[in-house]
Amino acid sequence: MKCLLQGKPRSSAFSKDGDFIIGGVFSIHYNPYTVVYNYTAEPESSRCTGSLIPRELRFSRTMIFAIEEINNSTELLPGIRLGYQIYDSCASVPVAVHVAFQLSNDQDPVFYYGKNCSQSGVVLAAVGESGSTPSISMLRIFRSFNMPMVSHSATCSCLSDKQQYPTFFRTTPSDQFQADALAKLVKHFGWTWIGAVRSDSDYGNHGMASFLAAAQREGICVEYSVSFYRTDPRSKIQRVADVIRSSTAVVVVAFAASGEMRVLLEELALKLPPPRQWIGSEDWITDPYLISFSFCAGAIGVAIQKSVIPGLREFLMELSPSEVAASSVLTEFWEDSFSCTLTQYADPDRRSKVCNGTEDLKTLQNPYTDTSQLRITNMVYKAVYAIAHAIHNSVCVETNFTSWCDKNIGLEPAKVLAKLKKVNFSRNGYPVSFDANGDPVAFYELVNWQKSERGVIELVTVGYYDASLPKGQEFHISKNLRWVEGGTQVPASVCSESCPPGSRKVLQKGKPICCYDCIPCPEGEISNTTDSPDCFPCPSELWPNAQRDACFPKPVEFLSYDEVLAIILAAFSVSGACLAIITAAIFFHHRTTPIVRANNSELSFLLLFSLTLCFLCSLTFIGAPSDWSCMLRHTAFGITFVLCISCVLGKTVVVLMAFKATLPGSNVMKWFGPPQQRMTVVFFTFVQVIICTVWLLLSPPFPMKNVSTYKEKIILECALGSAVGFWAVLGYIGLLAVFCFVLAVLARKLPDHFNEAKLITFSMLIFCAVWLTFIPAYVSSPGKLTVAVEIFAILASSFGLILCIFAPKCFIIIVQPEKNSKKYVINKK
Repeated sequence: MKCLLQGKPRSSAFSKDGDFIIGGVFSIHYNPYTVVYNYTAEPESSRCTGSLIPRELRFSRTMIFAIEEINNSTELLPGIRLGYQIYDSCASVPVAVHVAFQLSNDQDPVFYYGKNCSQSGVVLAAVGESGSTPSISMLRIFRSFNMPMVSHSATCSCLSDKQQYPTFFRTTPSDQFQADALAKLVKHFGWTWIGAVRSDSDYGNHGMASFLAAAQREGICVEYSVSFYRTDPRSKIQRVADVIRSSTAVVVVAFAASGEMRVLLEELALKLPPPRQWIGSEDWITDPYLISFSFCAGAIGVAIQKSVIPGLREFLMELSPSEVAASSVLTEFWEDSFSCTLTQYADPDRRSKVCNGTEDLKTLQNPYTDTSQLRITNMVYKAVYAIAHAIHNSVCVETNFTSWCDKNIGLEPAKVLAKLKKVNFSRNGYPVSFDANGDPVAFYELVNWQKSERGVIELVTVGYYDASLPKGQEFHISKNLRWVEGGTQVPASVCSESCPPGSRKVLQKGKPICCYDCIPCPEGEISNTTDSPDCFPCPSELWPNAQRDACFPKPVEFLSYDEVLAIILAAFSVSGACLAIITAAIFFHHRTTPIVRANNSELSFLLLFSLTLCFLCSLTFIGAPSDWSCMLRHTAFGITFVLCISCVLGKTVVVLMAFKATLPGSNVMKWFGPPQQRMTVVFFTFVQVIICTVWLLLSPPFPMKNVSTYKEKIILECALGSAVGFWAVLGYIGLLAVFCFVLAVLARKLPDHFNEAKLITFSMLIFCAVWLTFIPAYVSSPGKLTVAVEIFAILASSFGLILCIFAPKCFIIIVQPEKNSKKYVINKK
């Protein structure tokens, strides 16, 4: 079938015939020539204009170098010559599409091929394109021809989709890994407030989307996100520059292609912004031209691994005059580099002189001749070798450690595509293989723009990111970095300063999560980390320090002997016990006197003994509670007080019975003699003993840490165990006291030479008053004051009894002995 090529074929930048042809597409120029259509003549093919990009020229020449190296090899494709067709895409989608069709169908205007013209191309695979957007357009065409394309620089993560781009491979990692690396880099230095700039292209939009997703996972906020393209009106570029100048974010992450960054930095250079820390993607961070912008010193970013290609520099430098003259691209490069013209008739507007043949590339310092940082260049080199290995595996047979290749085989791009998926080799120590998505293993170097002693910005490797390592170990960075304006301190870029320990973050309404206020933790709560979102309470036995950033054990409080209050109460307790003993001694010494004998001396001594115990039992309430002290203090108090009240009750009954005994015919005293009095005291006391025993057996008092009364301290106290038991003990004492008080009131007016009934009445009145006021005071007193109130009630009631009952008698015995005689009693009668 006869097929006719529509339109005029494009001229290649470089070409060479061979047994098998490899295509190449590079953005050697940035802009296509704008064609004005007048519809009166057939439009001419689009041409590339603008400045030539030396770095892209180096890429294309590296492809030629690799093919020549393969042709001279005896191991790879022996006896087969590879050819090439290398085109300039001008980084333009329309030009890239035209190139794709031409690579697929060859450039002969008329050719013949079976039944289908679309399968007549002689190019088996292509290296390129440099940009992601032109690559996407080319791949949609190559897909129909099953033609593989191996890119050295197209990093858009979208190209990993094998459903849409089944013929795509690349030797440079996907932007998905780059985005993760950049997010971890930003997080590593504590930057949470950043600006985002991107190319308005597939590379920039997809890359920035991946980065923003990764940044969000890392807790990083974005103040602004702007996009632009190098062909946008200057007004839009100015607006992007103004956003950067006026922002509060110090760190700017630029996911942009070299062409866009060149336009942006040139605009920023007209009116320098405040110091900004630039974070760059791999496409521009290693661009030698951009490094010349000194206000970007300190920039850091991810870069393709630096490598060495033996013999490449010599190849790049050895351009013969005939080679230069034969290529319009090399001619333009030569004339731009040496500011001369190769034509005999120099253009006075563009050139100052005619090239005289003494020009030497080795004297140049530009991206073409700079081979100290071979990064993407090595990706071109590896792409060519990957295609060569695929062709080798398609047409060569390994026999006895040698290769035999058939160059006449009818090789189709589809077979090369199948073999490309399986290539796995190393070249110059750098492995080459592709995963199921056509991607290599991701490895980046972290590079830093550092100003040298000569004042020149140099590219310094400061770390790496290896996606093949286990999670958490893939990121490594050294400490020898230089930051914005050459500083050695990491610049801060946060919306809000970090909240110190002892406070928590409260988000500001309507702002990102990185913008917040810091408020102190409430009472009883702490935060022990910086930027804590919440405060948390200390455990029940701990309490925050003054800074509220740590929990410390609460001070334990109880009524100890070291305290003034405890010393005073103990002194009164001992004094009361001594007073009771002295009173007993006085009574014993004067036991034969009427005043002692008339007041039932046996009950008096028993009462003084019980009062001594009452005074002393208050000491059990002082000191740290223990199991035994808690049981002893309440039971001893209950039993001694019942013994005391029983004695007072016995004395009151004696007074009443004594009066009844004076009535004619009364023999009541024989029913309430000393034995009956003893039995009464024992009985009443035994009832209290039973109550206390039941209490101790069922639910005894026990020491406990009271953490509810005071938040900031622990009260060590005795829990009642059974509240019923405690109030039963108190109730029984109160019942006896009331009963005794009633009997004393009934006997107060009976004739009594020493006013025993009246004294008992006053003592019981004081006793009942003390214990009635004790109940609300005991319930409402906090902490150790509860114990103090209980001790005070014991001492007050005990002093009330001893003073009211025995003080008047002791006064008569000691001060008025004349009243303590039979004669005085008889005379008074």
